[in-house]
Amino acid sequence: MLEVRNVESYYGPIMAIRGVSIDVEEGSIVTLLGANGAGKTTVLKTISGALEPQKGSVSFEGQDVTAKEPDIIARRGVAHVPEGREVFPFLSTEENLRMGAYTQRSTGLTDDLETVYGYFPQLHEHRKLAAGFLSGGQQQMLAIGRALMLRPKVMLLDEPSLGLSPRLVHEIAEIVVRLNEERGVTVLLVEQNAKMALGIARYGYIMESGRVVMEDSTERLAQSTDVQEFYLGMKAGGVRGRRRWKKRKTWR
Repeated sequence: MLEVRNVESYYGPIMAIRGVSIDVEEGSIVTLLGANGAGKTTVLKTISGALEPQKGSVSFEGQDVTAKEPDIIARRGVAHVPEGREVFPFLSTEENLRMGAYTQRSTGLTDDLETVYGYFPQLHEHRKLAAGFLSGGQQQMLAIGRALMLRPKVMLLDEPSLGLSPRLVHEIAEIVVRLNEERGVTVLLVEQNAKMALGIARYGYIMESGRVVMEDSTERLAQSTDVQEFYLGMKAGGVRGRRRWKKRKTWR
């Protein structure tokens, strides 16, 4: 459904991603793991059209969407849930949700709202409250619900667990799985919470310094010594610090 081929994107003179290639199959949950600054967010921005690549290509359902305007890509069914939620703080919860449906005809809007409220009952309870007064977890629910109003085929989720308690992380993960299974939404999930991401995705890519350094099924990634040490915290900190450079080089 989604193909990224040899993409290079820059912020000014700084190359953020270097020859990245990934595939996302229809109906799947694919995760993109890596530390801060690895280039994960840049990949999502390049796919959604928020950032224009200097090299490479992006295709969606067999059609080239490289460097297309974000609204064009969104209309084709790609919804981007950005890092940090980025809700409209002075609009009500329901007004935020309606903003997510700006590309849709008014027909069915009420049904779409009811669908979102079914997944996120807390949003219904606070539908008239300004979004800026919602908790961090509720704002994350709102950001995902707003994307769902687009009736997406693919949802790009950027760090949905960021700043949330373990309970809320588990709740968000369950909802992502439900959207995938019940609504057929394909998901590309960017995460630093490797345990959560590997638990719900079926295939994964690991990025460092703007490059993909490893890819495999999430089952095999979870068994990798490198992944266990660097992302699942299964080695002592002192050992990790001494061995990290060598381990990174073995991935390349």
